[in-house]
Amino acid sequence: MNSQPLLEVRNLRVYFPVKRGVLKRNGQVVRAVDDVSFAIAAGETLGLVGESGCGKTTLGRAALRIIEPTGGGISFAGEDITSVQSSRLRALRRRFQMIFQDPYGSLDPRMTVENIIGEALDIHGLATGREARRRRVEQLLKDVGLEAAQADRYPHEFSGGQRQRIGIARALGVEPQLIVCDEAVSALDVSVQAQIVNLLQDLQQRHNLAYLFIAHDLAVVEHISRRLLVMYLGKIVELGPARVICREPKHPYTKALVSAVPVLDPSARRERIILSGEVPSPIDPPGGCPFHPRCPVAETRCRIEQPVLRETTAGHWVSCHLA
Repeated sequence: MNSQPLLEVRNLRVYFPVKRGVLKRNGQVVRAVDDVSFAIAAGETLGLVGESGCGKTTLGRAALRIIEPTGGGISFAGEDITSVQSSRLRALRRRFQMIFQDPYGSLDPRMTVENIIGEALDIHGLATGREARRRRVEQLLKDVGLEAAQADRYPHEFSGGQRQRIGIARALGVEPQLIVCDEAVSALDVSVQAQIVNLLQDLQQRHNLAYLFIAHDLAVVEHISRRLLVMYLGKIVELGPARVICREPKHPYTKALVSAVPVLDPSARRERIILSGEVPSPIDPPGGCPFHPRCPVAETRCRIEQPVLRETTAGHWVSCHLA
């Protein structure tokens, strides 16, 4: 059995300079992702949750080098891709793809569905001849629950859920090993969300796909993920088995997120934890634990000393002095 992870991210940092003044000189930096490490095995789903602005999307894009990291390392299938040349990176992109949040803005409105999906096939030379390309596109549409005849239509002729299926078909067309799903269901109706999540799980089983599933809805993430990574202000605060974290969260921030998830069984209702204040600015993060200004149980130590991500139980990591 191969124990080597498919994707390994080590101490990743992504900082964006803030330009100030008339001359637009670099001043402070936005610490969008700050010293994050994780790994994803082949065929695994790692869920990534956190409030808006915590760095989820930046992390997902930097892991695929859509955004260039400021520091740290990224390995894919054992190959360090942190600084590979553009020609090699282009060849690797066939093996890792992305499904974007906005099913309306991620598809070119001037292109037919056949050309949207077929473009990647052309780039990577995966279909020889027009007929082979057409057959491949039609098969991909069937795989995601659409009709082959819809290949000649334009994006505006489809609903939001159907457009997201087209985006999935486009990503699936190059036969990737890893797909980053960046809020892939958040813009859809609840009933459509369930259909797309079920489709992703079905495709994962058929093609042994690995997912980095980014979302803010903890209930959806728990359903699809084997492990869960919780981010706050660019840092990991908790990482471990999804069901364990959702039932027995250890970090105060994760506890607040879990308490906000609706519970159908009245006898199993949780006490709602309301966090005070706003998320601090990533330009000027607080000292010590980044969560301490909003933490209901923070102590003096939390304001001074930054906690280290440590393994509290087997496979369960927490960045908190009090956990």
